[in-house]
Amino acid sequence: MRVASAVATPPPILDLNTTPLIDVMLVLLAMFVITIPIQTHAVKLDVPPPCPTCPYVRHVSNEIAIQSSGQILWNEGPVSQDQLRFVLRQSQRITPAPELHLRPAPDARYETVDEVLGVIKREHVRKFGFIGNEAYASY
Repeated sequence: MRVASAVATPPPILDLNTTPLIDVMLVLLAMFVITIPIQTHAVKLDVPPPCPTCPYVRHVSNEIAIQSSGQILWNEGPVSQDQLRFVLRQSQRITPAPELHLRPAPDARYETVDEVLGVIKREHVRKFGFIGNEAYASY
């Protein structure tokens, strides 16, 4: 008679071998990183163009004069409306903001004065005042 052997068969392995799955995932990740296009993020800014012909902005007070001919003067120098916008924007970046004085001629056209006042308002000038109002006493 034969004696049964005491050697038992080992139980089956129920765990999944994850090493090949990790290798495949790393290969896919590397391929994904290589194939995505490089993203260039740009922030679009509307920067005003430099104005080499614009007059200098004083740090204490500036004066806009409107002559009877309709010419606009910034600190006694002629400026266009575009240049006026530029120097007003520059002046409002100064801390503390300088005062702005408006001196229209007594016989200046109302349209021109109104346009300049509109530019001043659109540029959010904080310290603003009229000077030379005594010239209107006779009107």
